[in-house]
Amino acid sequence: MATILMIIMIGLLLLGFPMMIPLTTAAVVGFVMMFDGFGQMGTFIQQMMGGIRPASLIAVPMFILAADIMTRGQSADRLINMVMAFIGHIKGGLAISTATSCTLFGAVSGSTQATVVAVGSPLRPKMLKAGYSDSFTLALIINASDIAFLIPPSIGMIIYGVISQTSIAELFIAGVGPGLLILFMFSLYCLFYAYKNNVPTEPKATWSQRATSVRDAIWPLFFPVIIVGGIYGGIFSPTEAAAVCVLYAFLLEFIIFRSLKLGEIYKIAKSTGLITAVVFILVAVGNGFSWIISFAQIPQAILESVGVNEAGPTGVLIAICVSFFIACMFVDPIVVILVLTPIFAPAIQATGLDPVLVGVLITLQVAIGSATPPFGCDIFTAIAIFKRPYLEVIRGTPPFILMLITAAGLIIAFPDIALFLRDLAFAD
Repeated sequence: MATILMIIMIGLLLLGFPMMIPLTTAAVVGFVMMFDGFGQMGTFIQQMMGGIRPASLIAVPMFILAADIMTRGQSADRLINMVMAFIGHIKGGLAISTATSCTLFGAVSGSTQATVVAVGSPLRPKMLKAGYSDSFTLALIINASDIAFLIPPSIGMIIYGVISQTSIAELFIAGVGPGLLILFMFSLYCLFYAYKNNVPTEPKATWSQRATSVRDAIWPLFFPVIIVGGIYGGIFSPTEAAAVCVLYAFLLEFIIFRSLKLGEIYKIAKSTGLITAVVFILVAVGNGFSWIISFAQIPQAILESVGVNEAGPTGVLIAICVSFFIACMFVDPIVVILVLTPIFAPAIQATGLDPVLVGVLITLQVAIGSATPPFGCDIFTAIAIFKRPYLEVIRGTPPFILMLITAAGLIIAFPDIALFLRDLAFAD
């Protein structure tokens, strides 16, 4: 049964169907094989509806809407200008500013694609003008945007939290440490690249210019304060934080900055609605698919066949990282989380692994896979936005992928990188 479902999904993907079609088809075929027809189809529908019933999923369209508003407005530019004012003049400062801006905007939007668009569009021309190669520039933007998967709010973490019934608040705070670690590693590489290629520095900003940039960026900087401070201060839940972010983004871009007009609300809402519809269809079908394979004991059979059941906690973590990394090279990250998380659930439970640590590593692998050839979704976002050929976009990615894999290894070896802030925030 597992082989048949895999053949169906891969075959339909190769034929060019969007991911919801292969996933739905495989789920329905699996159901028919298990129950000998469509007589109990109502049970499958109930499982699908159960997948989108958790209230925490309301945060997904909210964060998407907030990101859409800010991408169209001035928030991204103001954050970029502030970062540039302070570190743009040092060697490699422009590249480090790009990585830092991606991290900051990730903490605002929670979306890798939104980060590529919002940060990459204004900074890529500046980096090219400053003497950075296009392959390095594109690779930096694509991979630095993946930090948005780790820095709260993270849509990937929300999906994992719902599927695995893990605290989303704990996942959010646990992603901060790994996100900052990756930013530090990228910054060191940017420094090395700038010195090796003798890239000229940007003019140094005056303290007056820096003060102005901070003043301009102070409003967007309240986004992470609202999210992190509100959740861990006990003011509101992650779902409520998402709603507050939408309200704040609306007030910021439509009233305070006046960068958007009220007539654009329909266009923004339509865009958010289309993305949300796809996400929720995937979540619903993914939950039905997960129920079928769990009912058929497929996860246990797969884990036994490859020997994961006999591995210790470290072996299970390595197996999870490899599986999610490879899968996300070909398939949409949300789908990978939906399909693979239930498969590894028995091994995670058997080895007593912390589900928050597992969630951070899964989210990191999803981030890496999203920027890794052949089919990483951020690669194609960059191709669409920057109008560059495929090979040019992926040429500079190997060093960044190596750093991301190294970060995953460090988190496995030293779990406190992810869990220290979690344990501090949720200490009894």
